[in-house]
Amino acid sequence: TLDIMLRHIDLRGSTEDPRSILPRAAMDVEQASAAVAPVIADVKARGAVAVAEWTERFDGARAASLRVPTEAIERAVAELDPKVRLALEETIRRVRMVHIDQRRVDMTTVVVPGGTVTERWLPMARVGLYVPGGRAVYPSSVIMNVVPAQIAGVASLCVVSPPQRDCGNLPHPTILAACGLLGIDEVYSVGGAQAVAMLAYGTDLDSSDDPGSPTGQGRRCDPVDMVTGPGNIWVTAAKRMLKGVIAIDSEAGPTEVAILADDSADPAFVAADLISQAEHDVVAAAVLVTTSAELAAAVQEQVRSQVARTKHVERITEALSGSQSGIVLVDDLDAGLALIDAYAAEHLEIHTRDSREVAMRVRNAGAIFVGGYAPVSLGDYCAGSNHVLPTGGSATHSSGLSVQTFLRGIHIVDYDEHALADVAEHVVTLAHAEDLPGHAEAITIRRARSGHN
Repeated sequence: TLDIMLRHIDLRGSTEDPRSILPRAAMDVEQASAAVAPVIADVKARGAVAVAEWTERFDGARAASLRVPTEAIERAVAELDPKVRLALEETIRRVRMVHIDQRRVDMTTVVVPGGTVTERWLPMARVGLYVPGGRAVYPSSVIMNVVPAQIAGVASLCVVSPPQRDCGNLPHPTILAACGLLGIDEVYSVGGAQAVAMLAYGTDLDSSDDPGSPTGQGRRCDPVDMVTGPGNIWVTAAKRMLKGVIAIDSEAGPTEVAILADDSADPAFVAADLISQAEHDVVAAAVLVTTSAELAAAVQEQVRSQVARTKHVERITEALSGSQSGIVLVDDLDAGLALIDAYAAEHLEIHTRDSREVAMRVRNAGAIFVGGYAPVSLGDYCAGSNHVLPTGGSATHSSGLSVQTFLRGIHIVDYDEHALADVAEHVVTLAHAEDLPGHAEAITIRRARSGHN
């Protein structure tokens, strides 16, 4: 076993504000923004040349073309391990099942006879989807981004993912294969802030930089309306800086799991789930909130023994030993729920008696996993839910990626002459109350024309 000690925080009998005590991964986006500002400015000014140069500088890889050739995507699908393909196809099937039920329908409200307001839901025209590279390979993130966008009806989708030096300076072949399985053929070997800037501003790709072009002539990466998908702090900083030029889904911070457990929980399951989240990154947060000191001790022992058997021992040890992780003892389940709502975890697991009932009492979480047999790793892949979720406490006001992310609601106001006359006096009164006589005149001129005085 290893000498790993998750820090203990005993809040039993405490009246302190839990938000000031809870472990939380730190992320200085402001500092990162200063670092990525010149990258964004350079990409805006010099386009594809700047994108390629910054990619080579940061990733040590320079693809023959920014756009991945179609043949490389087809080859990745053809060479995909059959078991991996089957797993990806099952994930796609389940994610589609869940997200199809999220589709919105137009709704018309008859306010008065002859006066209606219709809310139409229309997809964005073009979206850029960011798929991380780095320590791990995330074909599942391709699925989680692409499927809801496709179901929403987004007409133009492209994927960006960092090139890998040991993959021929292309994104990992499993990522390319996932794109191929979903019918996405516009993929770019670009990551980081330069990828977000390229998507925001668009760039011309000449023929020598775009062998994937079917004509061999000049091709353009058109600007997108929105960028979605998780990335590192540089990606997050770029998304923040470019918000307004583009829409973004969220500012993704370090991944996190919180587990609410009582003495009925299986300590081996709880420890395994803390470890699985810590496996993502050295700054990943794993927090257990429990009413049971005995469970806390048993989980600590399980962590020590289980980590020793894992592949990424150093990464997991650093994450679990960091200030962002820990075990928190509370007086009772009500106190635990209050703490969980204050933390607003990206992933929340409930390991208690009547876990479904407890889960329904939670107000703030990106996704909730109920009971001993619904670990976060199920949601990462094959539950059917989406794993692009709000982090850093933003689950208090934000949702995970869904079909709704890619839709815009537009009100269509349709009033005839009589319906307007019915409410005209109220409009005129309110216009004058706000000292906007021109607004009132827009009504009275119509009343005079129609004879409604």
